[in-house]
Order: sequence, then structure tokens, then C-alpha cells
Amino acid sequence: MKNKNIAGVLAIFLGGFGIHKFYMGKIFQGIIYLIFCWTYIPSIIAFIEGIIYLLSNEHNFAVKHRVRLR
Repeated sequence: MKNKNIAGVLAIFLGGFGIHKFYMGKIFQGIIYLIFCWTYIPSIIAFIEGIIYLLSNEHNFAVKHRVRLR
């Protein structure tokens, strides 16, 4: 069970390292973020993802990311 607010905050603050992807169980994507963290591109993408996570409603978040919410 995942919390979309926690995923959003992790994406905004630690997303450049893929922490939000690891939290949501997407290990491969998290590793890709880690490999490219020195380019700052994952940080930009994660910031945008974090805002999207926080602004989306819980049902759409759960369906899109295939996670169970609390």
C-alpha cells in the first residue's frame, strides 16, 4: 500500500536519485534514475512527476501506477 503524498514529496526532494520509484516498487526505473543522476535530467523529471503525483486524485494515481493506496 502506497501513499501518493509520500510518493510526491519523495519525487520532489529526492527524485533525482529515483527514491520515489523505489518507493513505488519500480526498481528498474529507480536504477535508471540513479545511473543518470549526475546529469540533473532525472531531477527535473522527478520534480514534474512529484507535482503530478500531488495534484492527481487517488483513484487515477492508483490506476496509472498500479499501486494500492492507503
